[in-house]
Amino acid sequence: MGQGLGIKKCDFKVTMNNNNHHTEEISTERLIVRRGQPFTITVCFSAPIHNYLWQLKRILLIVQTGSHPSKADGTQTEFPISSLGDQKQWSAALEEQDPCFWTISVNTPANAPIGQYALLLHASKSDHLLGNFTLLFNPWCQDDEVFLANEAQRQEYILNQDGVIYWGTENAVLAQPWDFSQFEEDIVDICFTLLDVGERHQDKDHTQRKNPVYICRTVAAMLNCDEFRGILTECGTRQYLNGTPPSKWLGSGPILRQWIASQCKPVRYGQCWVFAAVMCSVLRCLGIPTRVVTGFTWAHNTNSSLSVDEYYDEDGTLLTQDKNARVWTFHVWNECWMARADLLPEYSGWHALDATCQEKSKGPSFCGPAPVQAIKEGDTEADYDVCYFFAAINAKCQVWIQKTDHTLKPALGSTKYTGNNISTKSVDSERCEDITHNYKYPEGSFQEKVVLDKAYTKIKKLEATSSSSKTQFSFIPTALEEPVNLFIHLQLRNSLLRGQDVPLSIEVFNHSGREKATHLLVGAQSLHYNGAPVTQLWKEEFHFTLRSNEANNLQVFVPYSQYREELGQDHLLRLTAVLKDDDSYIYFAQEEIIICDPPLTIEFPENMVQYQPSTAKIGLLNPLTEPLEKCVIVVAGRGLIYRQRKYKLGTVQPKSIQQLQIPFTPTQDGPRRLTAHLTCLQIQNLKTYKTTNIATA
Repeated sequence: MGQGLGIKKCDFKVTMNNNNHHTEEISTERLIVRRGQPFTITVCFSAPIHNYLWQLKRILLIVQTGSHPSKADGTQTEFPISSLGDQKQWSAALEEQDPCFWTISVNTPANAPIGQYALLLHASKSDHLLGNFTLLFNPWCQDDEVFLANEAQRQEYILNQDGVIYWGTENAVLAQPWDFSQFEEDIVDICFTLLDVGERHQDKDHTQRKNPVYICRTVAAMLNCDEFRGILTECGTRQYLNGTPPSKWLGSGPILRQWIASQCKPVRYGQCWVFAAVMCSVLRCLGIPTRVVTGFTWAHNTNSSLSVDEYYDEDGTLLTQDKNARVWTFHVWNECWMARADLLPEYSGWHALDATCQEKSKGPSFCGPAPVQAIKEGDTEADYDVCYFFAAINAKCQVWIQKTDHTLKPALGSTKYTGNNISTKSVDSERCEDITHNYKYPEGSFQEKVVLDKAYTKIKKLEATSSSSKTQFSFIPTALEEPVNLFIHLQLRNSLLRGQDVPLSIEVFNHSGREKATHLLVGAQSLHYNGAPVTQLWKEEFHFTLRSNEANNLQVFVPYSQYREELGQDHLLRLTAVLKDDDSYIYFAQEEIIICDPPLTIEFPENMVQYQPSTAKIGLLNPLTEPLEKCVIVVAGRGLIYRQRKYKLGTVQPKSIQQLQIPFTPTQDGPRRLTAHLTCLQIQNLKTYKTTNIATA
């Protein structure tokens, strides 16, 4: 400091400021604030300040961030302490003064780079470090690009740490809990380390951290192992050697902590919902409103083609000729909320962001952020990667039958449409909200036709002007023109409890105007969620003759014994029917069913109070005819249990119920969730959760 002038201490008023900035759950010990909103500090001088009036004219505050702060690139700023601050830029206003202290209101601009800052006081020719603070995006500030006007949505998409991720099939949507952990104190530092590592590998710097698009793309690039030193290693359908199966993760905290503890080595293993969940944690922590979204029947790795093919043999067994382009039963990605100054005003709002690896012809292997409204309108040239999202939810899937001589024949009546039942957790509720209307106009509507025609026009234009064989889109093939003389329909339940036989109803109708001799082959195959086959489990064939306008209804069952050992980790069965007539036409139908695990229940006592010991009961019903062996239950619940606990149940006998008592002492009040995850030799992914209200002590 200048001669004689010294700083005794600086009070960052952490409790008050963090409460005002909605960061009190992150820390009560360090200052964490949001840009575009002032915070208050008190500087205590070592002697009465009026003794040093000659120095006061040259007193400035300095803020700086990054390893090489610079005024030129905006990572270092000096500003005076005045009687009135400027809310649009870095400024400081003197709110209260005493001979030995000043209370100062410091304002941060709404477009300042987020990051970890040092705050210094400059007097005469010397600087004095007042302390450090962290600056985040501010969805409560109207001038911030991530401003979100609705308070209930801010509570959900920034402050809520208890998530729900949807999976299953479009007709049987299942929920699994996820702990985002974005406000656990070490997570904010891990998030900034993540940005530091990403910027080093991408040859970028702190100056762009003011832009939420840049932050989203940096985080997405860091999430999968194909880009730089990613957070997670993606695993397809193989064994999870030397790592954690994706289904065993309960939250983002353990993943991020393992990544930082291993000196930024990728954590094994993740799949789409894990990528999306960790992405949600990081972006919410940094202040960008974010949610996790699930879409059913998703065309993956089409490289923006509006058509995708599935190949089956003559028995109805799914083949794997094209290992990249597949229709996934479900896919999970993110949406983040922001304004886009670089695009049309109507494209501000929700943006789709997908960190799962894509097989793209150029550019990074992640996708987005793509304005959801641009996807809906078919504006495929908008940044970033609108064309990929548009193709994934608008492609048509054609089934081909590979004959014994390896020739391919199109199957009739088998076109499958993608982009169904796009879902997310609703605001302030654990209910599933269907948001398909945000991505697509109603099927068959005039608006849908206009959008698809617009996309097809762009395709033709690209095909006409492109000098290469690969264009942004591949044109969707016209409908097959062979006559459809037979109709085949499969009907089965959307879901079934493990241990039950699978009932299947098949209707075949002949409307050809003449008698038809037919051969029907019905099969069942276990499937991974990403469309890759596990194994063929069962098949049965029928021969019958149908008179003109005659229907034949068949009832068959897939025995539990046939799928018991080879169900696959995602519990999906695909039922297929291949019908051949005497004119050598092939007709095809398919349906999927999800096999649900036995029920796991949680019971809480009534009237639980913060800091008072309590006990929860977890019950497991084994409906099977065989025992569940080597049962282990892992429980977690922020504010109820510290980190995670593991309990060994041993063997649960057939047709019996076993209960486990979980003692705990709530440390936080309000709504609190307890999650339980069961694994045993027979079951690997049985999760349940229950939320209760803890009264304030």
